[in-house]
Amino acid sequence: MKFLIIRFSSIGDIVLTTPVIRCLKQQVENAEVHYLVKKNYSGIIEHNPFVDKIHVLENDWEKLLDELKAAHFDCIIDLHHNLRSMRVKKALKKVQSFSFKKLNIEKWLLTSIKINTLPKIHIVDRYLETLQTFKVRNDGRGLDFFIPEKDIVPVDHIPTSHHAGYIGIVIGAALETKKLPLHKLKELCLKINHPIILLGGKEDRNIGDKIAAVDPIKIYNACGKFNLNESADLVRKSKLIVSHDTGLMHIAAAFKKQVISVWGNTVPEFGMSPYYGNAQITDFKFEVTNLFCRPCSKIGYHKCPLGHFKCMEKQDLDAIKETVASLLKK
Repeated sequence: MKFLIIRFSSIGDIVLTTPVIRCLKQQVENAEVHYLVKKNYSGIIEHNPFVDKIHVLENDWEKLLDELKAAHFDCIIDLHHNLRSMRVKKALKKVQSFSFKKLNIEKWLLTSIKINTLPKIHIVDRYLETLQTFKVRNDGRGLDFFIPEKDIVPVDHIPTSHHAGYIGIVIGAALETKKLPLHKLKELCLKINHPIILLGGKEDRNIGDKIAAVDPIKIYNACGKFNLNESADLVRKSKLIVSHDTGLMHIAAAFKKQVISVWGNTVPEFGMSPYYGNAQITDFKFEVTNLFCRPCSKIGYHKCPLGHFKCMEKQDLDAIKETVASLLKK
């Protein structure tokens, strides 16, 4: 059978679909797996050996739809379930499709009136529910992320002070309300007594420079200096990862790294905490509980809607520091 998996974006969401790709490819006899994704995110699965072909969404919808029609798919696995994926399904109207349930009403209840009716199930298992018809089961192997040889970071590309080992701190996130403010990040890095590499994209470089300036020997700002695969390799080589609710957190889980996750306006109950499958790995979640306003959004905002940003300003940095120290001793 020929399958089309649809997930247009973003980094973390695509990484979270990798068990679907692998289980489908390995458990359905002679399965041919295609993947439809936005061009900016195609590199995340470009080197995935379980993907037979990638289709890229750019600007030319008619060309894309003609390409998909010509592929003659047997089934669509829609893991995005939005207007764009509906457009694809409409164009391929004779192709059977199974769609991921986004639970938007349940999320609205939690963010708007703080009633939690969400199922206690990780989004990975909800993605896998779309394959029930094909008797595909979760193999328990967790997430995948594949780094090509060309993107493995040579040891001399990071400071000598970090060659013996370092902690990765992911300072970026899609929206501001998912991130510790600059002064809290500076304070956290000062408290941690271990070499640190700051991880993020080009958009995080200026903030990374300001954080690194508080201790240029201990803290190395890698934001914007490496591509995504290279940053993933730095994650893979780290002793542990401290991260906001963002894509590199899920990449860290794919490499079975212990993750200390810091949650602001979003909550783990949305089902997107670090996922390890059957691996016996403990992650540590830090969140400010008992705030009447939290969670305020399933995605995030550019600034706190109420102006106080207590979900990050009240984070217990000493507890995070002690957790880091205890994990380094093991």
